[in-house]
Amino acid sequence: MEQTKDDSDFEDDFETKKMETDTSAQEARNGKDIQGIQWEGFKYTRDEFRDTRLKQYDNFVNILRPSSREKLDKEHGQVVEKGKNFYDFQFNTRLVTSTIVHFQLRNLRGKEVLNVARSVTPTQKLPGLFSEPLSRVQVSSMAVKENLILLGGFDGELLCKCVNQPGVAFCTRLSTEDNAITNTVDIYRDPSGSLRLITANNDCKIRVFDAQSFTRVSEFALDWSVNNTSVSPDGKLLAVVGDSTECLISDSHSGKVISSLRGHKDYSFASAWHPNGLILATGNQDTACRLWDIRNPSESFAVLKGNMGAIRGLKFTPEGRFLAMAEPADFVHIFDTQSGFLQSQEIDLFGEIAGISFSPDTEALYVGVADRTYGSLLEYKRRKDNHYMDSFY
Repeated sequence: MEQTKDDSDFEDDFETKKMETDTSAQEARNGKDIQGIQWEGFKYTRDEFRDTRLKQYDNFVNILRPSSREKLDKEHGQVVEKGKNFYDFQFNTRLVTSTIVHFQLRNLRGKEVLNVARSVTPTQKLPGLFSEPLSRVQVSSMAVKENLILLGGFDGELLCKCVNQPGVAFCTRLSTEDNAITNTVDIYRDPSGSLRLITANNDCKIRVFDAQSFTRVSEFALDWSVNNTSVSPDGKLLAVVGDSTECLISDSHSGKVISSLRGHKDYSFASAWHPNGLILATGNQDTACRLWDIRNPSESFAVLKGNMGAIRGLKFTPEGRFLAMAEPADFVHIFDTQSGFLQSQEIDLFGEIAGISFSPDTEALYVGVADRTYGSLLEYKRRKDNHYMDSFY
């Protein structure tokens, strides 16, 4: 195609903006801030601002009392060795921006390839399928897996798109209640191998759909709003956390509660299963992540502490070597499971963390930062022994 002058000018402007906003590993090694923050233009240094931020950050809690916080601090018996470098800084771009609809929900991960700001009409017409057009959906949760994109909306919406097909396959409103935000969505396979979609809403209900017919196969009601769910690798168990200090382990098919995990002091918003299916991590507004061996659910076997805020994001690498733990802002912690979670790397940045995700091959860690000025997508590359050709800690 012939290139016009306007095309050339646009590309030049784009490349100039890219050069100004992006940060490479080489530039970081040469002293550039990984987020492109020009500290020389401020009246304080980065270290001074970090110190002030740690002192002044106000962590939101619902029921945590000062006495409970003191008890929690004393409970952290294990000493974690910080300063490790498991993943090296690779790239940061401010041309990719992340957004947060609700400050407590950080279940956002994936690349945006679906425009839901306008009217959305489902493409699949199946007998008995209750699907309806939606418009101006505010995305509150996201999952990308098994060639599907699953979105949850602020007003209880659910949308599903097949990555390799045009349009939205299925969309509906899960609840007509005023406060029915879709807090979390996920895609998994049940013990028979069937692909399922699972949603959790503020209306205290968990819903499971068949991923082919989009028919509802089960629905579980609880006594409190469900903020996050995660299904065990074998598809048999369902971890449920929400507006309760307890975490429930339920049968994924019947919803029957198998065990209740107690120890957190406030509401929980994150959970993740180790690939071995025996270890569950839960994240809470009490600023702690608890690790549970489901064979001994009476108490957690480890408590991992954040620096200043709630634990709102948890992800294991696909092979289970590392656990990433995200606070609502500024810090992502990476724990080495082979050390018994006693060694960690701390990623220190500035801004609200919209979500974290490992690549399927475990080679990359992505961190979405939501900030009006410095919102961006950061990429970290897994360090290899004796191979640090293009990396920066």
